[in-house]
Amino acid sequence: MPDEPLIRARGLVKRFGDFTAVDGIDVDVHKGEAFGFLGPNGAGKSSTMRMIGCVSTPTGGTLRILDLDPTRDGPAIRARLGVCPQQDSLDPELTVRQNLTTYARYFGVSRRTARARAAELLEFVQLGERATSKVEPLSGGMKRRLTIARALVNEPEIVLLDEPTTGLDPQARHLVWERLFRLKQQGVTLVLTTHYMDEAEQLCDRLVVMDDGKIVAEGSPRALIEEHSSREVVELRFPDEALDAVAGKLDCLGERVEVLPDRILLYADDGDAAAAEVHRRGLVPAGVLVRRSTLEDVFLHLTGRTLVD
Repeated sequence: MPDEPLIRARGLVKRFGDFTAVDGIDVDVHKGEAFGFLGPNGAGKSSTMRMIGCVSTPTGGTLRILDLDPTRDGPAIRARLGVCPQQDSLDPELTVRQNLTTYARYFGVSRRTARARAAELLEFVQLGERATSKVEPLSGGMKRRLTIARALVNEPEIVLLDEPTTGLDPQARHLVWERLFRLKQQGVTLVLTTHYMDEAEQLCDRLVVMDDGKIVAEGSPRALIEEHSSREVVELRFPDEALDAVAGKLDCLGERVEVLPDRILLYADDGDAAAAEVHRRGLVPAGVLVRRSTLEDVFLHLTGRTLVD
């Protein structure tokens, strides 16, 4: 059926001894979409991705990938997946081109086809001129693009990307985003985890926010912002005043007031009007910033600001 999801999980559970890493989640990923898993460390994202990648067996629930059972059809599923791990695992002894052609052979791709596919992919990730270079001297951004190219040598139907731009500078990140967007335009299904909220907003058609092994929110980035935050956020900084006392004078100015160590966040649909009312109440902030609400505001609201190790 055309609407049948490529990935379907129902009540999916993963336990490690007494610890439950994934606690009964439901997920559908459809053909040609970019789907994201967001969450703090330990939320269950990587455990979920490993089950989807058929390298970790579910403890409970059901999981179907490409209409196959990963516990029984793991090799057949893996042959149709592309995987970009969080840590680059390129072979430094091989050239850029050889990293692709050698990997292609693991999927039974002929040498002739592997060479042609490698040339095409290196142009796609803008590494054609570095085909004969060794891997070690490449920049971090180049290595990341090569890792993505390697994940595509078997012409996968689904590409799993674990933190695809971690550690990259802004220019390299945007180039990777552009390449991934082009992949999606070509009908490839992308499933990714990321700690960058702007990356999730740029790439994901839909996403889930996970916390403590559970899904706490699901939807498009825009829908999540509309549901869990205000249209705008006013950031107020006060030089020498106790912020808790100031916050008590901001009642009814917006949907929510959040006190941070260095500033107050005022969530309101009309940030300029809320900022003007702050002054009318006799408060004189040292700095005022009105900005649109972002996915990061939603993420922190749902999962908290406390660090999780």
